[in-house]
Amino acid sequence: MTDHRPADRVAEAFEAQRDRLRAVAYRVLGSHADAEDAVQEAWMRLARQDAAAIENLAAWLTTVVGRISLDVLRSRQARPEASYGDGLWELVPTVDDGPVPEEYVAVADSVGLALLVVLDSLGPSERLAFVLHDMFGVPFHEIGQILGKSADATKMIASRARRKVRTTERPAVVAREQREVIRAFRAAAFNGDFEGLLCVLDPDVRLTVDTPGGEVVTIGATEVAAGARMFAGSVARHQAVLVDGRLGYVSWREDGTPLSIIAFTVVDDRITGIQILVDPGRLASMRLPAPNGGLTDRVPGATVRSGHTEGASDVE
Repeated sequence: MTDHRPADRVAEAFEAQRDRLRAVAYRVLGSHADAEDAVQEAWMRLARQDAAAIENLAAWLTTVVGRISLDVLRSRQARPEASYGDGLWELVPTVDDGPVPEEYVAVADSVGLALLVVLDSLGPSERLAFVLHDMFGVPFHEIGQILGKSADATKMIASRARRKVRTTERPAVVAREQREVIRAFRAAAFNGDFEGLLCVLDPDVRLTVDTPGGEVVTIGATEVAAGARMFAGSVARHQAVLVDGRLGYVSWREDGTPLSIIAFTVVDDRITGIQILVDPGRLASMRLPAPNGGLTDRVPGATVRSGHTEGASDVE
């Protein structure tokens, strides 16, 4: 009878590292799907190795995941549309009960999508070095092995990335003003007010719509305004929500089925980004506020991050 215990021990050791590896890959890549792929690829590579010859499994796996993630980042440079973002739709939108306390905003900004936006401005080597060292404490000499650099050169790369992160101007979170901008957008969309939409949209606004067939990206206020007027006609009811700390809302059709989740990025009283999820399958797998302000039951087997909600507030 074949003894599978060594293989079992390797599998157990890998599983003990999986959450950490997933966290590393997600911070580097900004995508839960890509992070899962990177971790799975690391497991496949480990399965082809003589695990007994690996002195430090945690370091070896971190290096492998780092190299895989670096390759993904570099490939994105040739495909700029393939960026972070899918994590937005793997969170449960929570009912928006009004202005967000400043301390909550600070926490959301430091660990959520806003940080990923800042990291997205870094080059692949800078992002990898910053994430591995500053967030996970990986020594510079180990990061250097991934980058093909010396420890000193890697330290300089991480330092450069750190300066960029600290000096990158982030949109000021002024909840009341942001709500007014979004209300103006909603009112203009529902009233078919094309000029009103142009007044609240940044000229270079980016609209990303997640459909069953993939992402559809539209750039430019004129094009986004035209699409917003057409889409508004399908909405029977909506509920104000927070999606990863950003203002937005969930919309339903007349029969009560979810139509979309929308999240906005507002900078200087203009909407610079809109992300809309309209994929019925993904909407069905999420725990959404119900049209009456409550919470729908979570779909069995759905993989989502749990959220806490209290009260209800319709977008005015």
